[in-house]
Amino acid sequence: MYRTHTCGELNMNFVGQTVTLAGWVQRSRDLGGMTFIDLRDRYGITQLAFNMETNAAICDEARKLGREFVIQVTGKVAERYSKNANLPTGDIEIIVDKITILNAAVTPPFTIEDESDGGDELRMKYRYLDLRRKVVRQNLELRHRLAQEIRKYLDGQSFMEVETPVLIKSTPEGARDFVVPSRMNPGQFYALPQSPQTFKQLLMVSGFDRYFQIVKCFRDEDLRADRQPEFTQIDCEMSFVEQDDVLNIFEGMIKHLFKTVKGIEFDKPFLRMPFEEAMDSYGNDKPDLRFDMKIHELTDSVKGKGFSIFDQAAYIGGICAEGYSEYTRKQLDELTEWVKRPQIGAKGLIYIKYNTDGSFKSSIDKFFSVDELKAIADQFNAKAGDLILILPGDKKKTLGQLSELRLEMGSRLGLRDKNKFVPLWVVDFPLFEYDEESERYYAMHHPFTSPKPEDIQYFEVDPGRMRANAYDCVMNGVELGGGSIRIHDQKLQQLMFKTLGFTPEQAEYQFGFLMNAFTYGAPPHGGIAFGFDRLTSMFAGLDSIRDTIAFPKNNAGRDVMAECPSLISDEQLEELNIKVDIKEK
Repeated sequence: MYRTHTCGELNMNFVGQTVTLAGWVQRSRDLGGMTFIDLRDRYGITQLAFNMETNAAICDEARKLGREFVIQVTGKVAERYSKNANLPTGDIEIIVDKITILNAAVTPPFTIEDESDGGDELRMKYRYLDLRRKVVRQNLELRHRLAQEIRKYLDGQSFMEVETPVLIKSTPEGARDFVVPSRMNPGQFYALPQSPQTFKQLLMVSGFDRYFQIVKCFRDEDLRADRQPEFTQIDCEMSFVEQDDVLNIFEGMIKHLFKTVKGIEFDKPFLRMPFEEAMDSYGNDKPDLRFDMKIHELTDSVKGKGFSIFDQAAYIGGICAEGYSEYTRKQLDELTEWVKRPQIGAKGLIYIKYNTDGSFKSSIDKFFSVDELKAIADQFNAKAGDLILILPGDKKKTLGQLSELRLEMGSRLGLRDKNKFVPLWVVDFPLFEYDEESERYYAMHHPFTSPKPEDIQYFEVDPGRMRANAYDCVMNGVELGGGSIRIHDQKLQQLMFKTLGFTPEQAEYQFGFLMNAFTYGAPPHGGIAFGFDRLTSMFAGLDSIRDTIAFPKNNAGRDVMAECPSLISDEQLEELNIKVDIKEK
């Protein structure tokens, strides 16, 4: 055996025993007569001790070891003179009498410590070294624990884990597909699945009743902190269910994960908020409810006072930061410049300070009397000491700006505590979105989402009025998952495709197999998919999903470690009947 124990399990109960350990040299400290080495493996760190007086030869060997050398040592467990309360093994050390170098190592390009001196790109290039760091390894251990608890919970709810194909038919609706050429079918292509949507519906038609899968999905889209070209989702589908059935089961799953993994219990049902309320009160469909600061509309109450910016605006709204009327003019000017950035796009920021002495100071004093400013403050239920921030403009755009301003103020005022978790369901989404440029409707979720039964009457007269049987699970301003009750009737599905601009031929070409399956008795069904990477990053307290993935891509979609995507040989291209013509940008 290479080892009798791991580097994380020895304690005072083992004192006097002879043990063999194997691992990596974390660090070495030469104190003259004594040399100490921290030996690391996946399970922890154990201190090795070498005494020049009692064993000079072995001490000389230890001093030649470099960082990240892989070694095997044998020695006796002893009580440590200077104990380390921060380590589970901090009460003991190994008095080594034998060293074997299993593999020497060159000096790593960055320090393999919790606080590393390596930048993101360098650590991604040497990801196999980065994964040795405890902080990164713990994220993957957390991911593993979550996966096990998810499987345990869903198995207990009679869900069956079924694998679905990775090479599927391209469906251009939605994000771009990654496509794979078929050598055996020249000129034809597979696509990598953006989700197993059609297959999980087919499993319901097949009578499997409850399916789940922790599955890889692929989308060729621009990247950001919470996106990767390949990502993992917890994909689930259920038969003979209505919306409440799905929400109750998966609310239970989230509660189970928080209780078993983080020791946090939610003792109340999750709030259910209509999409329209989320947009009007928070400016987006994934509101962060860790703090209040709701958006209030002022449009009708502030016009006609001679202030042209208000008088010309289609919408006027604002937020109230409680207790922050002492924000300085410098801070307000800086905040104004922040909302004017291209990413936000506001033209300016109006403020009203409701001072602690009951007086008012605002950027619109010239146009509004004290009584009128007090009337505005009353609409926010503001009190002395509060700060009101207002933006005017187009409704949709201004709500988005107010949403960003609200989140920014929440961050600046320390209201977005990563150790506080406030979940909710957002429901009653619109079924369609209308695109002015293409002059057509798009499915807000996907073409298989069922409309509210009472809204089916609007299909051919006012599609924009229709609501979907769709729902998102949101926590702390992050959409953890979303789903819907599906269309299971062939005629209703055909009407959906028609409204989305599909010709019967296009619908048949892309989804004929699913439509045909519906003719053989499809049960009412619905489901949900959770972003597993996002869920893990929330449990880990991270802003990016990248450190929850073993080998992630960078923001350009590249694996800088394996140096891909990369060119392939002319022989491979010829085999695939592909000619590459790269046009210069």
